[in-house]
Amino acid sequence: KLVVPGAQNAINQMKNEIASEFGVQLGPDATARQNGSVGGEITKRLVKMAQSGLGAGQGTGQAGR
Repeated sequence: KLVVPGAQNAINQMKNEIASEFGVQLGPDATARQNGSVGGEITKRLVKMAQSGLGAGQGTGQAGR
């Protein structure tokens, strides 16, 4: 379940952009490896976006502060 309303559209857009970049035609005829590569890249990019957002003015993020 998505926490942010409207996020599904952004995720779908990202999925389609990445599939296009990778030359993958998503759907039932795509292999699990092809679909997985797109899903993995989505995860990488979302983590990078979150880290960028958290890194702004958050200090080092070390435990024990």
